[in-house]
Amino acid sequence: MTLLLDGKAASQALRSKLSIDLKKPPHVVFILVGNHPSSLSYVSIKKRTCEEVSIRSTICHLAEDISEKQLLMEITHLNSRDDVDGILVQLPLPQNLRVEKILEAIDPKKDVDCLHPYNLGRLAFGDTSGLLPCTPYGILELMRFYDLDLMQKEVCIVGRSSIVGRPLSLLLSQKSTIDATVTLCHQGTKDLFSHTKRADILIAAVGRCEFIKKEHIKEGAIVIDVGITRQNDRLVGDVDFVSVKQKASAITPVPGGVGPMTVYALLQNSIKAHKQRKATV
Repeated sequence: MTLLLDGKAASQALRSKLSIDLKKPPHVVFILVGNHPSSLSYVSIKKRTCEEVSIRSTICHLAEDISEKQLLMEITHLNSRDDVDGILVQLPLPQNLRVEKILEAIDPKKDVDCLHPYNLGRLAFGDTSGLLPCTPYGILELMRFYDLDLMQKEVCIVGRSSIVGRPLSLLLSQKSTIDATVTLCHQGTKDLFSHTKRADILIAAVGRCEFIKKEHIKEGAIVIDVGITRQNDRLVGDVDFVSVKQKASAITPVPGGVGPMTVYALLQNSIKAHKQRKATV
């Protein structure tokens, strides 16, 4: 019987164990530029989840036509505020704003989304003691929650984005985590499915509806679906859930799999940022 990796249930169970100083809780500011429907929804979910565990949160909602200079000034101001522990810029941004420039402006100590080059660089050098990229960290915590046998497995990640694929390959290959052998596949990969079919753990993060079928995976593989796309009136992932479930030993649903765990990782990063900043005062 295939194990359903329920991210919503795992997130709720893990959130109940979070340790937060209620007298002076962490404070996170979400920067939202414009009115992108998905961004509005994601920020609302993050704020509500923060409130549920007594983490303070503020939405800094800025106009769609804000200049890059104005946005950088807003980030500089938040960097200087002692009462702000975390800053998260909701992506995507309007085309007139350079994402790399904006993310690099955030104080690395307050980078709770862990997209700053400094924090990603620390991970590349094997340091997992600091802030960790939310989706990769959430995926690792989800698999740990269900007590899956992860050590020294063959992992195939389909998708090389700087938000999921690349940092996830770094995290899973760390000796301190699961010491995996990771294959990172992308649009330039020849014979893609020869890689996916030998993986003990397959992670799909390409944003292509039901791209991975049951014939593309190894019997008994753990399958993690990061993709989420609206198709007609439903949300679907990168994995053909119905067919792949017949062959996988464990699989995430879409929605309700990786998404809630990404938010849980944000909570963990917010608490860690708060504690680490207090320790240096």
